[in-house]
Amino acid sequence: MSFITGKKVLVTGCCGTVGKELVKLLLDPARGQVEALVGIDNHESSLFHLEQAHLDAHHATFFLTDVRDPQAVLQVMEDIDVVFHTAALKHVIMCERSPMEAVQTNIEGVQNIINAAHESKVERVIFTSSDKAVNPTNVMGTSKLMGERLITAANSRSRGDRPVFASTRFGNVLGSSGSVVPIFHEQIRQGGPVTLTHPEMTRFIMSLQQAVELVLRSAEIARGGEVFITKMPVVRIIDIARAMIDALAPRYGHDPASIEIKEIGVKPGEKLYEELMTDEECRRSVELEDYFSVLPAFRGVYRRINYDYEGLVADQVERTYRSSESEPMGQQAILDFMNASGLLEGSHVEGKPDQRYWPGDKEEARHHARSDSRG
Repeated sequence: MSFITGKKVLVTGCCGTVGKELVKLLLDPARGQVEALVGIDNHESSLFHLEQAHLDAHHATFFLTDVRDPQAVLQVMEDIDVVFHTAALKHVIMCERSPMEAVQTNIEGVQNIINAAHESKVERVIFTSSDKAVNPTNVMGTSKLMGERLITAANSRSRGDRPVFASTRFGNVLGSSGSVVPIFHEQIRQGGPVTLTHPEMTRFIMSLQQAVELVLRSAEIARGGEVFITKMPVVRIIDIARAMIDALAPRYGHDPASIEIKEIGVKPGEKLYEELMTDEECRRSVELEDYFSVLPAFRGVYRRINYDYEGLVADQVERTYRSSESEPMGQQAILDFMNASGLLEGSHVEGKPDQRYWPGDKEEARHHARSDSRG
């Protein structure tokens, strides 16, 4: 955190999972002291509660602001040094049903951040992307990929050594909104069954703390235009389910052996494995101790940038970064990971917490109902 001590920092989407944790860390005096923190979000109630949680942080200010509003973004970015852009629409089915909303927030919102950063002459901007930006199958992933491309291209307008624009690409943040962990937890609490799409499905995982560390570390080492990817362990989703059943079933008075794991099938657009780097990206990536850095494809149009990272492990990545090509964690390692991250403590999920939500389920049910009524 030393590089950010004494800086004025803006966090967009400060009420989201990553944004809220980032604010918490930046306001932790034990980690270093930012001179000022500005947080913006478009969710009024969540913003109110976040400010209540940080009443003692007199150098922190929170504003009800939407990244879609270019003038409002420009106003809050005045005199800012570092921007962490976490605001986004992230739920796949919501973006699929309302694609222009995703465009306005995830693409036009990114461009508003870029324009304001140039106008305000900030030092650096870090954009938080998603694994779904790799070979995207949906609107949300495609919009996040375009956000990455805009951030990289923004370096072509930079003059001197600022602003520096870079992206981070996450795997699955366990316990975040939409994660299987709280759903499995509630299903186990009720005695099962635990619903699983496919026994061979694998994913990269990271804790919320690791995600925030990636964002902060990326801001420190970014040269301009890169996409940083944390090296992460791989899990089979069925092993998460088994580990959680063994750990949680006795807590709720159930015999682990009585909790059924029910396979419900892979849904349209869902991948059996996760990708965090494409074949083409491998050819222009370098390996660091804890990260991969995907360098810009068209470096000739940007200012001359020397990617002279400390601790370079390899100046070329030999294979794609896919979860299907790595040895998955064992159940005990998964439990250790989840306990260390506090992921087995809570189970609250809004709505129907024991049910998996899939794109198209409601539409399919309505279709069958109409067909049955017609005889």
